[in-house]
Amino acid sequence: MHEEAMLLARDENVRQILEEVCRLTGMGFAAVARVTEDRWIACQVIDQIQFGMNPGDELGVATTICDDIRKTSQLVVINDATEETEWRSHPTPTLYGFKSYISVPIILSDASFFGTLCAIDPERRDLRGSRIVPIMENFSSRIAQIIERHLAVLAHTL
Repeated sequence: MHEEAMLLARDENVRQILEEVCRLTGMGFAAVARVTEDRWIACQVIDQIQFGMNPGDELGVATTICDDIRKTSQLVVINDATEETEWRSHPTPTLYGFKSYISVPIILSDASFFGTLCAIDPERRDLRGSRIVPIMENFSSRIAQIIERHLAVLAHTL
């Protein structure tokens, strides 16, 4: 599975998408993560807030909101975790030091869950009710296509 995650580490198209996520949202960290029942692995990262994450790094999956997304295949949007009742007492924003968060599931064409396209920032960001959510969903679909191309190449080389 680590090999699957690392397929995207140097993909320039994914990098451009992550840069655009940061630009559009104003957030300082964006990543594509491979998320399974027992692992969260960073595939590619833009880190302008010194979060300290690099491709191949792992987080405890149970400590992530991405794990909830894996279970539900539903996106999560948080403008400010300190102001939103649902997230105010949730341990993840405090653990990782963010107020704003957006994460969209990456679903492959066979309907399987690959992981997430996510972004965080230590400051409040207005993400809900804007054009950002549909753009993030579009980016997620584009990333799914990129992943499938890489997986097809990998399958032919094995």
